[in-house]
Amino acid sequence: MRVSLGPYTDLYLDYSWLRRRILRLDLRPYMSLSGYEGPVSIAVDSSGVRVCRCGGWVERVYGRRKRYIKIHFAVDTNTKEVISMDVTTDDIPDSEVLPGLLKDASMNRDVAEAFMDGAYDTRGSYVLLRGMGVGPIIKPRANARTDRGPPERRISAAILKMFGEKGCSRIMGYGRRWAVETASSTYKRLYGEYCMSRNIENIERELKAKAYIYNTLINMHAR
Repeated sequence: MRVSLGPYTDLYLDYSWLRRRILRLDLRPYMSLSGYEGPVSIAVDSSGVRVCRCGGWVERVYGRRKRYIKIHFAVDTNTKEVISMDVTTDDIPDSEVLPGLLKDASMNRDVAEAFMDGAYDTRGSYVLLRGMGVGPIIKPRANARTDRGPPERRISAAILKMFGEKGCSRIMGYGRRWAVETASSTYKRLYGEYCMSRNIENIERELKAKAYIYNTLINMHAR
């Protein structure tokens, strides 16, 4: 593509040049959030995306084939905005990413409670949430014991054993976690289930720039 900048200068643009320019932009999702300042509930989850056109790099760096990238989202259950985000390789447990997600989320919103699935059902998650003053609403594992763990987890386990999975979800309001699944699904419908960058720094920048655009579109629709 040729762009004329005047009678004596022509600038030739190609896809590679445009991508390099785009990847220099610092488009973090938090920069496109709405101005709401009240307490919010968040839903946390992760989703995998394929690393397109860079399988050789992944294999060289990590020594395994068929690796993929995980996007970790913390989503406002009301507005569906991505208020916190992290990008890791697939070997990082979700519970290890949680502290950074919550720290970023608390800088952007007053987080009152957090909805999570069984991947976050660890003692560390409960202790972290309690220390931050965030109410933990975490789906307990099927074999969760009622005589061990933090008080919130024991209560959840007792409700699960007494009322079953459906009753537990209804009582705990666990169904509100669907907000993060909806956001993740919308994100993938917009951009596809892959990223085009070739190293982890550019992969993270690409995916966060997409989240910035996602938040912008969500807020445009809300108006």
